[in-house]
Amino acid sequence: MTGPRIGATAPPLSGWRADIMDFQGRHFLSTRELTLDSLAAVFRVADLLTPVAQGRATTRVLEGAVLGSLFFEASTRTRLSFEAAFQRLGGAVVNTTGFTFSSIAKGESIYDTARVVAGYVDAVVMRHPEERAIHEFAAATHIPVINGGNGAGEHPTQALLDIYTIEKEFTRIGRPVDGARIALVGDLKYGRTVHSLIHILSLYQGLTLSLVSPEPLRMPAELVEHARSRGHSVEEHDEVTRGVARADLIYATRVQKERFAEGEISADYAPDFQISLGILNAHGMPHTVVMHPLPRDSRPGANDLAQDLNTDPRLAIFRQTDNGVPVRMALFALTLGVADGIEKTFQPARWWRPERIGPDDAEFYRPGKG
Repeated sequence: MTGPRIGATAPPLSGWRADIMDFQGRHFLSTRELTLDSLAAVFRVADLLTPVAQGRATTRVLEGAVLGSLFFEASTRTRLSFEAAFQRLGGAVVNTTGFTFSSIAKGESIYDTARVVAGYVDAVVMRHPEERAIHEFAAATHIPVINGGNGAGEHPTQALLDIYTIEKEFTRIGRPVDGARIALVGDLKYGRTVHSLIHILSLYQGLTLSLVSPEPLRMPAELVEHARSRGHSVEEHDEVTRGVARADLIYATRVQKERFAEGEISADYAPDFQISLGILNAHGMPHTVVMHPLPRDSRPGANDLAQDLNTDPRLAIFRQTDNGVPVRMALFALTLGVADGIEKTFQPARWWRPERIGPDDAEFYRPGKG
């Protein structure tokens, strides 16, 4: 089965129910739960909701619903994206950030916190530095719990928006994801975004996955073997130019120093490990798509994704972040069972929005065009 295709030509949702995967009332903790059919369901709803995410239309299908936004670890993009998504569907958000201002600092268990918070809200998105905490939290309640990042484990909604972006970008350049050469570059040991993404990519067919990292930061062996067991070709490189050569997609990540074990030797990138315009022009292709889950470390010596790519239309990082809102809106709509009622609630937005958000946005990236 080939991957799902997305875009403005997707059929309407009228009378449609997401019976290909029973999202309603379910937790979403891992990309291991997904199939190509369930991806198609999310993509279809995200396509429909894109004008709402862009502030060009409104819907109130979650009016009266309340989201609990619990971030026990620092976040900017993920937290704001989730909260904007819920509010653009008409819902309200209550939140807490960090341990200091939570009852966990007073010794309360995850179980107690989950049961208490679940009595206040209709859904929860949670980020926690410990991998098992999200599973303990979800086990204590029947309201839907969505994983906003659990330590070095997974970041499943980031992977959802990533594959949505990959599908949109590949549709634009006129090729399928199946059979593509994809380079995952950087901290593949602690980068939870690539852990989730490799599970989704494994659902496709005939990929060549080039895993490019310093030796101490290689992809966990079980994830490499999972991709190989699904029939994909997997290469491992510790040198960038060979690893990204002729890639259809380069997905870069930063070094996750905050996740290093005590006493673990820092594994900084060397300057020649940085994905830059020079590297892309010399070893990529005219259609190569460049992505990064952000934040990228722009401090001197970090050697993360280079700033000189900012005006190159192959850089998709801001199209990628913009896609986070409609994808998370779709997940909320499916999880809370309102997806099939969205179309009849649309109203035009009454406020002004610019034609293009950023001064360096690619000319093709305009409302309604991807």
